[in-house]
Amino acid sequence: MMEYKVTVATGTSEYSGTNNYIYVTLVGERGESERTVLDNPGLDFRRGAVDDYTVKSSADLGPLILVRLEKQKYWVEDNWFCRYVKVSVPGQRCSYTFPCYRWLVGDKVVVELLELSLKKLAIKFGKSWNDLDDFKRIFWKLRSPIAEYTMNHWKEDWFFGYQFLNGSNPRMITKCKELPSNFPVTGDMVQSSLIPTTTLKEELKEGNIFLVDYAIMDGIPANVIRDRIQHIASPLCLLYEHPEKGLIPIAIQLGQKPDKDTPIFLPSDPPLAWLLAKMWVRHSEFQVFQLLSHLLRTHLVVEVICVSTLRQLPAVHPIYKLLTPHLRYTLEINCRGRTQLLSMDGIFKKVVSTGGDGLLILAQREYKVLTYRSLQPKFDFLDRGVTKLKDYFYRDHSMMLWNVIQNFVSGIVSLYYKSDSEVEQDSELQAWIHDVAVEGFVDVPHFGLASELKTKEELITLLSVAIFTSTAQHAATNNGQFDWCAWVPNTPCTMRHPPPTDKDAVTMGMIMDTLPDISQSCVEMAITWHLGRAQPDPAALRVIDKFRKELKELEEQIIAQNEGLELQYLYLCPSRVENSITI
Repeated sequence: MMEYKVTVATGTSEYSGTNNYIYVTLVGERGESERTVLDNPGLDFRRGAVDDYTVKSSADLGPLILVRLEKQKYWVEDNWFCRYVKVSVPGQRCSYTFPCYRWLVGDKVVVELLELSLKKLAIKFGKSWNDLDDFKRIFWKLRSPIAEYTMNHWKEDWFFGYQFLNGSNPRMITKCKELPSNFPVTGDMVQSSLIPTTTLKEELKEGNIFLVDYAIMDGIPANVIRDRIQHIASPLCLLYEHPEKGLIPIAIQLGQKPDKDTPIFLPSDPPLAWLLAKMWVRHSEFQVFQLLSHLLRTHLVVEVICVSTLRQLPAVHPIYKLLTPHLRYTLEINCRGRTQLLSMDGIFKKVVSTGGDGLLILAQREYKVLTYRSLQPKFDFLDRGVTKLKDYFYRDHSMMLWNVIQNFVSGIVSLYYKSDSEVEQDSELQAWIHDVAVEGFVDVPHFGLASELKTKEELITLLSVAIFTSTAQHAATNNGQFDWCAWVPNTPCTMRHPPPTDKDAVTMGMIMDTLPDISQSCVEMAITWHLGRAQPDPAALRVIDKFRKELKELEEQIIAQNEGLELQYLYLCPSRVENSITI
């Protein structure tokens, strides 16, 4: 019997303590502890308290991976703020600190991962999982229904294809009008994946064949993690819009140069070979969506707008007022990202295959091909030839949001600019666009944004791009990170062996040695949860919602009191009361 010392720290602010039941389960590399209620003589979990408990396990759990906290109501509902949980291992000097710093509201289950600083990550670095089911030891399925669904369906071809449409990187897929010369797929190779009455040539002509090409990854230097080189591929993936099965992969090549060591993988190949080929594609997805689709094409693009707005537009300018709610915190989070994620001692350098020099080179390549046109959803979908692709919810919802945003922007701009000439004559606005185009995107050779604004329409489009990118586009690439990456084999952050060259030689042992090791898997889950979680304070939002509800009820009372009156008193209707003194 093992006895672990568990220290639980309650928040220091008012009402942080609780009288509810608190349970804890320790999860280690070798198993789980008993689900233990934390109960000492006297009052537990008082404001500012740091309480010690004993949690028993019938066997050694091995290196600890996570802590599962559960709160259940006792008589009345009572929220609790947990600062952290610290676990000491019997007979060892090492301890594990699991930061929490959050409210547990209602009957709540919370799982905390190891510190992102990794300073106390005591897991054996470089140790592989034994089999795919072992990933369940760190899998946090209670938090995300989509992540749980991913765990259950990630091997299926239709689900693999679906993620190109509605996953965390839905902007890569393009219609394939003719096969690239460096991707020598023949009709015979893929015939078994097509409906029997058609051919590859016919389906290409009908517009039912699609391509995802990771040529941008070719030649990117791989990261070295703890003296071990990681590996990178630059796949090409051919997909077919099957009338019954949906979008399915029909051929994968894991490099840009076909030869005997770069075979074309097919669904008819040995199952483990086909599965590993799909994993390599998903590994490239992790690199591209994190560094290019998410970081560069949202965070860094909006940073340009943000800096120029702060430098060139006074706070009283209507365009400043329009933009500033959508630029809030952008510079702060980007600075934190540079120091904590992307730096030479950041998280990406520790666990991601493109960490270090690789991510800089990858970003530089994307900058060279980045265009203003591609940031406008209508043109993006047109240029990629995906306007008719079925079940492409990202496209449909993006266009609906774009239209609403554009209508809103058009209405605001039309209030302050009655004609194109007024746009041209606004010196502050012209200084702003010059700063954006000439200073902000100076190293983007084909961006295609003019350094002056001549019409209202040009202004409306640019403002719509800025707002759409900082809201809808960022949400599309950021908010699903945990959903698609929590089950690590579905979207690995790194690969520890090179791509396979022999289809028949792929074994489960090879797959497990290629996928992220135990420590890398833990950190992948941690960073995708932290980066993808919603940021607003739910407690504050509840207060705001209550305030709005009370104002609405008050408005209804005032209107009711005024019904039938010849002289109505409506000055204090909440809808007529401004937020501040403005005149």
